[in-house]
Amino acid sequence: MSSEARGIPAAGGPVRVLYFAGSGRSGSTVINNILGQVDGAFAAGELRYLWQRGVAENRLCGCGTPFADCALWRQVMDEVRADVSPLDAAGVGSRLLSRLRMARVPAMLARRALGRRAVPAHPDDVAVARLYAALAHVSGARVIVDSSKLPPYALLLSGLPGIELHVLQVVRDSRATAFSWRRRKQARDYAEGDGLMPQQPLWKSSLLWLVWNSLTVLLWHRDREHYVRLRYEDFVRAPRESMDRVVRMVGLDPATLPFESPTSVRLEPTHSVAGNPSRHRIGSVELRPDHEWLQAMPRRQRVLVTTLTAPALRAFRYPLLPGGRP
Repeated sequence: MSSEARGIPAAGGPVRVLYFAGSGRSGSTVINNILGQVDGAFAAGELRYLWQRGVAENRLCGCGTPFADCALWRQVMDEVRADVSPLDAAGVGSRLLSRLRMARVPAMLARRALGRRAVPAHPDDVAVARLYAALAHVSGARVIVDSSKLPPYALLLSGLPGIELHVLQVVRDSRATAFSWRRRKQARDYAEGDGLMPQQPLWKSSLLWLVWNSLTVLLWHRDREHYVRLRYEDFVRAPRESMDRVVRMVGLDPATLPFESPTSVRLEPTHSVAGNPSRHRIGSVELRPDHEWLQAMPRRQRVLVTTLTAPALRAFRYPLLPGGRP
């Protein structure tokens, strides 16, 4: 069987990946869903979780079907298994968590500065690379949209053969994301009985916001051909213009964006794995600013988050006093 038939990129034909980098709860899910409607794009969701949540735990695909029953994902995983046998999906998932821990980031940066692969090579890399190749082959997409967000995972992908990485940094006010991490949300990931999405204490969500967003800027902000930054607040203020900019970066046609009006989109089901429960949302969706945190977040919590994230807040043009001028 030829490499192309097995979903492996042929020479000179890398898989173009649009990778969302930054912090969670920043509005990336709705942007992923919008991009999934564009001709030539496949919205895959948070692919770093596919091995555990999709293959091992059989959670719901974005189309509403359990992962193992989704025809598209069955074909994708058949192609992966054809090249990686036996495939220990749960093991790949757990080892990725270990390989990409925050504690390993300084060593990654040191290796990168020396011109070496930031994330050391591992036998699991074959399965990871085959996954993106199989996705492109089965879906026919020219761009795979991966909303995994974790910068170390983007570093891993950038070192794999057959992948052309583009980075979209989606940033939201740290106080809004911290407030969102405190909410109780149904996960909607299971066919029978929904669990709750994980919550994070303010100090943890603030430090992760600071570290992941700062690291993303450090790693990619100079690469103007393969990196774009989008503030969530700018996106909801001018969604069509924001999406036009992102789509053009990866060589797709903005005319196929699913806008019904300047601030509303029509969404069809995607095949995203893992992510915010809004990945299951379909139909006409109005894009509105979410300012609930300004009224509902206690002042002492706002002060704590502002203090922990102040340097990056200023760098991303957010006012230190909520409601103030950036």
